[in-house]
Amino acid sequence: MKLTTIISTDLMAFSLTACAQKQEKKEMKKILVAYFSASGVTKGAAEQLAAVTGADLHEIKPAQPYTDADLDWRDKQSRSTVEMKDKNSRPAITDKLKNIQDYDVVYVGFPIWWYTAPTIINTFMEAYDFKGKTVIPFATSGGSSIKKACEDLKAAYPDITWKEGKLLNRTSKKELETWVKQL
Repeated sequence: MKLTTIISTDLMAFSLTACAQKQEKKEMKKILVAYFSASGVTKGAAEQLAAVTGADLHEIKPAQPYTDADLDWRDKQSRSTVEMKDKNSRPAITDKLKNIQDYDVVYVGFPIWWYTAPTIINTFMEAYDFKGKTVIPFATSGGSSIKKACEDLKAAYPDITWKEGKLLNRTSKKELETWVKQL
């Protein structure tokens, strides 16, 4: 009788430990925060998000850096204006990730340009296989919402598992933590 009780207790303890380890593995997702920042604002938001989530950080760098003249949205001939008018524009990027397959969750950040994501984000999205990953957009903006950018990304890449995006203008650590927990 005693031996049966000891064996039963040991088996229950082993089962509970195995379940706890499975649960732990399930919750330990590898996270990446990838961002494009033309002026440094989105970079700041990305760094805060990476700190809150414990994520790795990766900057989406254009092969040809943007100058102030390139970013002049009032100039119809500026580089950013020309790129945003051309839906097929895919500015080249440098410093490509070699280990995207290691990540389960990828936050993708960018400034809002012409109410949507800059075309360099399409370059990034098309450079990797996001199958089996959860992708979460975030953005910064001087006045636009992230809604159209999220709709455009979901329409362009319907096979990706998207979560609701968020505008991260002057967001506090507490607000970030709340948002991340809700995802």
